[in-house]
Amino acid sequence: MTNHMLVGALALVGRGWPVFPCIPGGKKPLGELVPNGFHGATTDIELVTRWWTAYPNANVGVPTGHPTVDAFDVDVKPAGTGWEAFNRLKRADVLPVPLAVVRTPSGGLHAYYPGTSQACGSLPKHFIDFKAAGGYVLVPPSIVDGQPYELISERPEARDQLNWGAVKQFLNPPRPITTAPRRPTTGTGIPGLAAWLATQTKGNRNRGLFWACCRAVENGATESDLDELVRVISAQGLDEREAHRTAADAFRTARRSA
Repeated sequence: MTNHMLVGALALVGRGWPVFPCIPGGKKPLGELVPNGFHGATTDIELVTRWWTAYPNANVGVPTGHPTVDAFDVDVKPAGTGWEAFNRLKRADVLPVPLAVVRTPSGGLHAYYPGTSQACGSLPKHFIDFKAAGGYVLVPPSIVDGQPYELISERPEARDQLNWGAVKQFLNPPRPITTAPRRPTTGTGIPGLAAWLATQTKGNRNRGLFWACCRAVENGATESDLDELVRVISAQGLDEREAHRTAADAFRTARRSA
């Protein structure tokens, strides 16, 4: 009878990824075999084989961060899901193309990106998590609550890393720091801001729009004045509906700070 967990673990070892066993049907490291948790992960084929021969139903864990992957985790919970945040991030080009996408037992997903030294993070309000240095994830063919982790797609040629700081800034934009409302002699400054926006490249368009709109409002722009900035950034490739939402968010944020 095929030991599917062992086969899956060895396939990852073949990629150079260290693995470790987790309790059958659960997410915690199997302490009897790895008393130091995910720090006990290894690429030693003989040791991996012994582990999953002794516990053939043990789930497969992988430490995140370099040299494996960072994982963007979309949660599905009774209180809500991370799908709205995920889709907003995709439309705004904040999420690069992932190396792989895995469906999780809860109905959420893990999107894998090249591993980095970034710290793990979480945005509970948006039901998303980020696993990188100092974390770990369960990987296919692990099973939790009777449901498997299932590989949906792979793009091994993908090279772009996920910038967790950019994700946080987009979903929880900082309030702009201002001293007092002001209207410079050049008016709202929209022409100059529009020219600057036209130079923004993929990955910075939405953040740039938010910043530019805040500056324009601080300088006296009305909400309808921001349509010019939306038009410019939409011409650069940002989804127009997302751009209008970002402009509206920036208008409210800047007005609160005034």
